Amino acid sequence: MRAVTTADVDITVRRRAEYSTDASNYRVVPDAVAFPRGVDDVVALADMAREVRVPLTLRGGGTSIAGNSIGEGLVLDTSRHMNAVLSIDAEERVARVEPGVVMSTLQQEAAPHGLRFGPDPSTQNRATLGGMIGNNACGPHAVAYGRTADNVRELDVVDGRGRRFVAGRGDATFAAVPGLADLVRDNLALIRTEFGRFGRQVSGYSLEHLLPENGSDLARFLVGTEGTLVTLLEATVELVPMPSKPTLVVLAYEDMPAAADDVPALLPLGPLAIEGLDARLVDVVRHHKGDAAVPPLPPGAGWLMVEVGGETPEEALANAEAVVAASASPATAIYPAGPEATSMWQIRADGAGLAGRTPAGEQAWPGWEDSAVPPEKLGDYLRDLDALMERYGVDGLPYGHFGDGCIHLRIDIPLEENGSVLRTFITDAAMLVAKYGGSLSGEHGDGRARSELLPLMYSAEALALMAEVKALFDPQNLLNPGVIVDPRGMDEDLRRPMASPLPSPVTRDVKGIAQTAGYTGFSFAHDHHDMSTAVHRCVGVGKCRADNAASGGFMCPSYQATKDEKDVTRGRARVLQEAMNGTLVGGLAAPEVKDSLDLCLSCKACSSDCPAGVDIAQYKSESLHRTYKGRLRPVDHYTLGWLPRWARLAGGMSRFANRMLSIRPLAKTVLWAGGMDTRRSIPRFAETPFRTWWRRGGASSGVPGLAPGQVPGRPAAAEERPRVVLWTDSFSDSFDPGVPQAALEVLRAAGYDVIVPDQDVCCGLTWISTGQLDGARKRLSTLLSVLGPYAVNGIPIVGLEPSCTAVLRSDLQDLFPDDPRAHAVGEATHTLAQLLTGPATAPRPEAGWTIPDLSDVTAVVQPHCHQHAVMGFRAEEALLRDAGATIQTLSGCCGLAGNFGMQKGHYEVSVAVAENSLLPALRDAPAGSVYLADGFSCRTQADDLAGVQGTSLAQLLADRL
Repeated sequence: MRAVTTADVDITVRRRAEYSTDASNYRVVPDAVAFPRGVDDVVALADMAREVRVPLTLRGGGTSIAGNSIGEGLVLDTSRHMNAVLSIDAEERVARVEPGVVMSTLQQEAAPHGLRFGPDPSTQNRATLGGMIGNNACGPHAVAYGRTADNVRELDVVDGRGRRFVAGRGDATFAAVPGLADLVRDNLALIRTEFGRFGRQVSGYSLEHLLPENGSDLARFLVGTEGTLVTLLEATVELVPMPSKPTLVVLAYEDMPAAADDVPALLPLGPLAIEGLDARLVDVVRHHKGDAAVPPLPPGAGWLMVEVGGETPEEALANAEAVVAASASPATAIYPAGPEATSMWQIRADGAGLAGRTPAGEQAWPGWEDSAVPPEKLGDYLRDLDALMERYGVDGLPYGHFGDGCIHLRIDIPLEENGSVLRTFITDAAMLVAKYGGSLSGEHGDGRARSELLPLMYSAEALALMAEVKALFDPQNLLNPGVIVDPRGMDEDLRRPMASPLPSPVTRDVKGIAQTAGYTGFSFAHDHHDMSTAVHRCVGVGKCRADNAASGGFMCPSYQATKDEKDVTRGRARVLQEAMNGTLVGGLAAPEVKDSLDLCLSCKACSSDCPAGVDIAQYKSESLHRTYKGRLRPVDHYTLGWLPRWARLAGGMSRFANRMLSIRPLAKTVLWAGGMDTRRSIPRFAETPFRTWWRRGGASSGVPGLAPGQVPGRPAAAEERPRVVLWTDSFSDSFDPGVPQAALEVLRAAGYDVIVPDQDVCCGLTWISTGQLDGARKRLSTLLSVLGPYAVNGIPIVGLEPSCTAVLRSDLQDLFPDDPRAHAVGEATHTLAQLLTGPATAPRPEAGWTIPDLSDVTAVVQPHCHQHAVMGFRAEEALLRDAGATIQTLSGCCGLAGNFGMQKGHYEVSVAVAENSLLPALRDAPAGSVYLADGFSCRTQADDLAGVQGTSLAQLLADRL
């Protein structure tokens, strides 16, 4: 391959593990993965595969749910290099695209022309056009614009015989495939009666497009053939005008079947979309995203989201009111284009991941993901499907494209044990959908999940006809074999039913209750105390591959810099799954795991941004813990991992340490010897750490309400003031004591009696990030003994360093799941802004506190990744805006991420991550702007790379008291 192409070719175990599965239940390890750089590479690779009889599978974003984009032999990933919109003809309303272009990229480039591609699946910000063409993707707006097949004009392809041709419309295009015209002519009656019976009949080959009355359209026929007939080189797709003034109508019903019953009455009104939404899915969104993520909904247990358009706002509103009038809904709401409508659509967009867990929190799997029936039969089908699920004792969160009769549903089939229930349930479900004249697949294709079931939907004659078509295009059966024709069994090649050979990290008592003493690291309490179950949270929906910064997310900063599957949450989870299975990758200590996790910044953003709740930072920490337990560690684990220890030692001789480390050759020597990059600078130690300042009585100087000589933290009439614990982390104490000093001043001005604990306590963050969980547990045990009594007595705790505060809110409970003090501390811990704005903790009116006026402040604001992931940043944004500040809130990581950016081998990626958001914002900031960042790492990165001094929120407020 390397000899005949310019493609990047990878045959390493790690890469093959990353591409062994997609968003489906299936796992097939390829022999090689190639990243073609252009059409010539794809043609050459296809020729080579055919000559040596190697199976060939084309892959885009890898979001296929039915196992359509995995295969043995050679996998071609076009998303890496072949990802451009080649041209847009606004007058003709067409676009030429490469197969690896992401759907949202096409939408962005078409938007200035007032155009868009009609179908828009929920994965559009990571799904490629090639994948959409392969599966005949649809999305919510297919009710108005049709499927992908209805929006394709020409396809430049090479088939399994090596013939390259442009498939289009008309009998002439049949000449490229000898025998095809005769096959269609000889089977007109069969095609007319069994294919194309309703809009969402996606299963099998869509032979109806080849009929003369349908224009003998070879291009549309090839859409949805799942790469089994041709390999796509380029596509010409049709565009449609963007709807003006879209308005969303939400109709409430007593349940989902009742909502489905109402669909036929609404379709004649010409809606742009009709989506079904289950109350249980909305509850899951509230649980994961908070109440603010869900706009006010009319009361009900199931809803229809009906989008309508109009040339003017008045016309759109009139169309919305017509929908309300035609519906049988007892409660309705209308959302014009705006934040509430966007939030509603975001619930739908997150459904692909959030529905990966049942209401009870159990893992749910695809397989019966997108069945479809004619819309007029949808209500009855849903009732029968509910009864079938109840009979099997399984559960899931249904939602979907009700206007097209298509249902999305993942079910908690016990795949971790075996695939028998999968086979029996889906077979019964397939017979049910056939009873209603439906389709096994309504938009994701058959793949490995449903191809075996096609005999329940088609006659033997129709199946034989599809096999003849396959033989015309791909007689050697090398293009995506095992799919549609001559299928693999639906319970073959399953990914999950592999018992982990690794020992359980949990011991249990005689009652089966997990005991804290038995944990070697994290408890994984939310995943049945099993790391293997935890890493299998990743079902491959691929939201981590999207440009998350564009939507305010932080996930996978290293992937945003490298665009390599190795550096994305999904790729890392796949390697960890293989390591836990112990098959392809030889355990957590394997070099493939080290390579995969090396560029993980441990930012924790995936724990909140990933709809499946994958937490690679935690898995990395646990992997390092198990790998190095009882063994010599890398030197940076001792230097950076024990940083609070070294900082305390330096605190007694900070001036000497700073003077010596200011000598650059000596600093470089220290950095090199400590496993750090010599291009970095070493932060200066505080000459007087905060706790030293506090013990010396520094708090009695210049603090409002505190008389000279008075005991620090105990003003007069303390019983009339609410108490709060100011917890000073190691970073604030040793490197930037001005932050806790400012926080103390703000809290006292706000009317609080501030308690600073006598004992210095560390959260163990640096031990956690380097996988030294025994050391972290030791430090957190001390912390619980100090902060626990305050928490259990209802006294709030304020944390200043976001990463340390996040430990108390998340990691603490996972390391001490059975200790009630850990949960009490987590619930009691707040950021400064959360305390000042919280309904239960905000200053009382009689304290006379008002937020200082910040109307003169223009700020570039960098939320810390851990704060984004664990505590959220809403309170900080609200406080700043209410105070009058003009802010630009950044999305994405600063790139330093604690020890990551300091370690050898990470500097270039650290800088590249900073270039994603931070550095451009600092360069473009208006003169006089403030760089606001509570994270010590964030301030250090800006200083190191841009020479910009940052300030914390506490300091900004204190300066204006």
